[in-house]
Amino acid sequence: MYGDEATVRKILTELGDTWAVVGLSSNRERAAYGVAEVLRRFGKRVVPVHPKAETVHGERGYASLADIPFDVDVVDVFVNSELAGPVADEAVAKGAGAVWFQLGVIDEAAYERTRAAGLEMVMDRCPAIEIPRLG
Repeated sequence: MYGDEATVRKILTELGDTWAVVGLSSNRERAAYGVAEVLRRFGKRVVPVHPKAETVHGERGYASLADIPFDVDVVDVFVNSELAGPVADEAVAKGAGAVWFQLGVIDEAAYERTRAAGLEMVMDRCPAIEIPRLG
């Protein structure tokens, strides 16, 4: 398990409400779209990060984390495990407080690098499942 309950709670309640969701597009069939809706219902600002840089849920999209002209609190990663490590490194460079790898996204080396850089991190979990459990 990568991310104990205390870390999950801290990311969801204490680290800030601006979430960059990497892999979020306007495709309603993709998991990222539904997760972004849940995050928004719980008061998070969801910033789409996708090569198409589409506006999603009324929020302007960006092609990369580096393109976002404001601070990001949490980077939620919806890319496959092979691509996730570089995204975690970009989150560190961006100054995010945490990285969240979605269900099925696992990169142990990226987890170690990200934690060593001082960021909180969760892997292989979904914030849309976890946030309603907080009560």
